Parts: sequence; C-alpha cells; structure tokens
Amino acid sequence: MTPWIKTTHSSTIRGQKINYTAQTGTQPVWDEEGKVIATLHYTYYKRNIQGSMAGRPLVISFNGGPGSASLWMHMAYTGPKLLRLDDEGYPVQPYGIEDNEYSILDVADIVYVNPVNTGYSRTVPLKGEEVKREKFFGINADIKYLAGWLTTFVNRNNRWLSPKFLIGESYGGTRVSGLAHELQQSQWMYLNGVILVSPADYKFFNSDPAISSALNLPYFTAASWYHKILPPSLQEKDLLEILPDSERFALDHLMPALAKGGSLSTEDKTEIAKEISKYSGLEVKTILDHNLHVPKDFYWKELLREREGHTIGRLDSRYKGIDKMLAGTKPDYNAAIVAWNHAFTPAINHYMRNFLKFETDLKYNVFGPVHPWDRRDNNTRENLRKAMANNPYLNLLFQSGYYDGATTYFSAKYTMWQLDRAGKLQDRMDFKGYRSGHMMYLRSEDLETANKDLRTFIKKSTAKNKPAKYD
Repeated sequence: MTPWIKTTHSSTIRGQKINYTAQTGTQPVWDEEGKVIATLHYTYYKRNIQGSMAGRPLVISFNGGPGSASLWMHMAYTGPKLLRLDDEGYPVQPYGIEDNEYSILDVADIVYVNPVNTGYSRTVPLKGEEVKREKFFGINADIKYLAGWLTTFVNRNNRWLSPKFLIGESYGGTRVSGLAHELQQSQWMYLNGVILVSPADYKFFNSDPAISSALNLPYFTAASWYHKILPPSLQEKDLLEILPDSERFALDHLMPALAKGGSLSTEDKTEIAKEISKYSGLEVKTILDHNLHVPKDFYWKELLREREGHTIGRLDSRYKGIDKMLAGTKPDYNAAIVAWNHAFTPAINHYMRNFLKFETDLKYNVFGPVHPWDRRDNNTRENLRKAMANNPYLNLLFQSGYYDGATTYFSAKYTMWQLDRAGKLQDRMDFKGYRSGHMMYLRSEDLETANKDLRTFIKKSTAKNKPAKYD
C-alpha cells in the first residue's frame, strides 16, 4: 500500500483554469540508525505542465505554534482552495470551500508540511516505548529533523533542479530561518527565498523591556486607529500617514526614555506618557501607573473597556470579545483564534476526506501536544544572516498585519534591521504590511495583495542565468 494518495483537480486562478495534481500522505523520519521514529503528513500540489520541472519553483510551507498544523496558509492563503470567509476575513456559516483565485499555484508548486504531533503527523514508538521528546520538540531538534525530511521529499519528487522557497508563519518564521541555514550547511540544499509571515522572533520577545515595550507602540497606534480611539489630529488621517510618526517616536524618544528607568525625571516621564497617550488612546494616568510600560494583554483588555465593554483580539485586534467581567488586567480568551478554530477545524477535516480522499481515524491536530518546547541555543536569526551571506541567490520577504498584537509588524521590521546590522544585505530584503492581523490573508483585499507580493518575490528571486557571486 502506498503511503500517499494522488488526485487530480482544476481551479480558476487569476481568470485562468489551472489543472493540478494533489498528493497527500505520509513520509517517514529516520533516526541515526535508520529506524523510523515518526511519520509526517504533507499535502503537495503540482501544476500539470509539459516538459522539465527544472525552472518550476517549489514553495515549502509551514505554520507555527510551535504545535500548529500547516492548515492556515493551506486553506486560506496560498493553496488552490479556500475556506469560505466574508470580505473582512470573518468565518461564515454554513462553512464551505471555494476556489482561491489568488493562489500562487499558477507560478509555483507548493508542499504543506505538518511537523510531529500536528495534523496527522505522529511519532512512532520504538520497542514499545515512546520516542524521546528531545528528538523533535525544540528549536534546534525541529530544524534538524525537518531538514533531513525535506531532503528526502525533494529526492522522492525529483525537485533538486527547482528554485526552492521556504515560507513560515509565526513560529514558522523561526523554523524556516533556521532551516535555511541547516539545509545549506548539512543537506547542501540552497534556496532562492525565505518568506516570513507574521514572524515570531524570540530574540525580540526576550529582549529588555526598553526595546520590546517601545516597539509595541506603533501596533497600539494601528489598533487604536482601527477602533477610532485616537485624538482627531491622528484619527482623521489614513493609517499609513500616522504610523511613521509613531515609529519615529518609539525609536527616537520612547526607547531612550525607557532605558533611563527610574532615573527619568517626573517631568520627562509625564511628557512621554502624554505622547504615548496620543499614539495609543490610553489615559495618561494609566500609562504612568504602568511606569510607561503598558503590557499588551492589558491594552487588549483596557482599550474598549469603558466605551463598549469589549476586549480586542491578540492575533487580530479587529476582533472583539466578551469577558465575564469588566475588571481585570487581561482578556479571558483570544477573540480571534477561537473564531478561526471553529471554522478551520471542520474545513480541513472535510477537505482532506472529501476532496483529497485521505481517510484515516487519526484525529487532525490543529494544535498538537509538543510542549514543553526547548528554546535554548536559539541562533536562527544569525543563521539566516549566514545563509544569506553564503548564498547570493537567497532573498528575504517579511509580511505582517498592522493589527497583529502577537507578532507585531514593527517587531518584524526590527528583526529585519537587526538581522543585517552592516546593511550589506538590505537590497535582498523587503517588508510588506497589510490592514489586517496575524493571518493577514484572511481579509479578501489583503489575500489578493499578499499573493501578488509573493508572485513578485518569487519572480525576483528566481535567477535566470545569473552567476552566484558578489560584484
């Protein structure tokens, strides 16, 4: 029995009928002794074309978590089929699936990979005992076994000559940053591009509050603008007109002020609090009560507390929630993710069984048991820089939603700047922002724009008879 199933389909993309083959199934992970210790579930879409596949790009897609299955970008961003949503990206019933007219399948083949314990991927017990967790559940372990798995996939599907791209969302950004280097150094597989969608950078998360707190402010500005909380001088302008001012204040004034800590004079602290209030819509006293460091979870609870009695979402601050009581310092739940879960879970289960004909009694783990996750020795940001320095073909694209409160758009910019402090790689990096949240592609307008940006990036990064050298 083959471990995969192939089906043929067609979809209308940018007004053109695209015929393609979908292959979904499992492929093993082996240990150092050649024993199978896990099986990873994947879905691979290949456009049906005549001739050589040598110039046909391959996009390798991961979601994040860690512990998230690769269903979000699969069913709502780059894949040939979409979960039915309204134009702003909110799930609607009855749930359904439709053609994704903006899918990148017209220009690139795509494989969606589910890491261990996500989707239908599972460990394989050896001698009646469970596989050791350190083989899979940590930053470096995850990167190591996935690099080997991808090499097998490329071998089996004869894709060595294809331009290759990694795309990772959220924690997937950490994953593909490390994979770019691991694939080049250990598997001798060189890439053309890495795409970081709403990337999670733990170097930023673990930085001193003078950095992390200051860089949250432009996100506060965006979310407060969306909810019409800012003063008229800002509210009456377009979002993209006011964000540069908030960014400059965060870098040039707020960050140095926070660095001074308790040595900052009362007068200066009050002036800074007034500016934070201007760019966030929060009360000056509230900001001073927090010593200028307003936690994001408090902001989600506080912003609409008195006006509407709602909280706002962490992953997409356009979403509103209802808590048990107005009091408190953080929301009871994440208003965005619960809305997405109750729509995506039935969609992926229905799609796998009825469209792709993959039938199994296994539970599809939208979020799987992978914790505790070993975050030690995280060098993925630096390793991505090394991969780019060693490979003149390798380009980098950041995509972020302005209303994402989990991995904010300005933290993505900060990551980009810190990745290349010498400024010698900047011409191979690009940042794109969108008027939505963590999964910016859920909003129809951003789905179209973001996929267009991917097409442009793939075309730019697919070298045509260009030598791999620095002039």
